[in-house]
Amino acid sequence: MSVRVLLVDDQALVRAGFRMILDAEPDIEVMGEAADGIEAVDFVRLNTPHVVLMDVRMPNLDGIEATRRILALGGETKVLMLTTFDMDEYVYEALRAGASGFLLKDAPPEQLVAGIRAVCSGDALLAPSVTRRVIEEFVRHPPDAVRTAPPEIDELTPRESEVLKLIARGLSNAEIAQTLVVSETTVKTHVARVLMKMNLRDRVQAVVMAYESGLVQPGDVGEVPSAP
Repeated sequence: MSVRVLLVDDQALVRAGFRMILDAEPDIEVMGEAADGIEAVDFVRLNTPHVVLMDVRMPNLDGIEATRRILALGGETKVLMLTTFDMDEYVYEALRAGASGFLLKDAPPEQLVAGIRAVCSGDALLAPSVTRRVIEEFVRHPPDAVRTAPPEIDELTPRESEVLKLIARGLSNAEIAQTLVVSETTVKTHVARVLMKMNLRDRVQAVVMAYESGLVQPGDVGEVPSAP
């Protein structure tokens, strides 16, 4: 089955470049293009792309608000944000809006393709550097009001709670497996159960929820190792 993609960017040349890369992949179909957030929301409402490749800054309706509106439609569409190094201030806001991950606009083509496939399959795409930035943002500017942890947290086993905290620290499945001295397959099972029990879309949402609810404190972070 082809991965259906919508390209959203206000620059036609940028969209053309992404389309050229993606059209070369036999398992990816570019369904359409949108020049702003309003066009993107309208397209998703009438169609069913698997992944929206969404620029952050656009006229009329920016990528963050467009992401909120698209995910509010309740479909299975995932949003992969495009950003640049000088836009760190948008990262956390976009994650709260429900984005499944980030890609840098100057990422090599193979990362773009791999990222779209990963998000479509249900994985979150957060580069270690982006995860660190989210954590550092909490350290510098913790939320004004910590929300109460959702009641579903009580359904987690002690090991699942441990896995959730390690996800929030930015660890990959391989790093969690190493930390807990278990197999990576076991970790994947725990992660899937955590997301299911907590009604979370992906591990990006898990990171945001863990910090906003106070389950993990910024001081608990320590040094976050690099993902392989």
